[in-house]
Formats: sequence, structure tokens, C-alpha cells
Amino acid sequence: MKFQKYFQYAYLIFAVLFFYDAISKWAQTGIIPYPSLLLGATAIFMFFFRGKFNKKFDNKEGSK
Repeated sequence: MKFQKYFQYAYLIFAVLFFYDAISKWAQTGIIPYPSLLLGATAIFMFFFRGKFNKKFDNKEGSK
């Protein structure tokens, strides 16, 4: 299960990439790229959701 603990940080990397993409597109065209912003926000949400889920899973596994 250690792999899942490290994999949640990939969501932060994806969030940074999506926000960078959104900022660069906005600077070039002046149009706000909502899909990139939405995917970046979703990646941040998934980072925190997976962290909470992993803690809950570790608590159940430790009580057995």
C-alpha cells in the first residue's frame, strides 16, 4: 500500500501542469481556459481525497 501513498503526489504534479497550461493559454489568447482550470482543481481535490482515504484505510488495516 506504500505505492498509493506516493501516487497521490502525482495529482499535485498534474495540478501544477494544468494550472501552468491554463496560465500560458490565457496569456497568449486572453481567453480563460476553463477545462484546464477545472482539471487542475479536480487534481487538487483528488490529492486531498486520496490522502483522507489512505488514512482511513490505514486505520482499518491497523485495527485487524
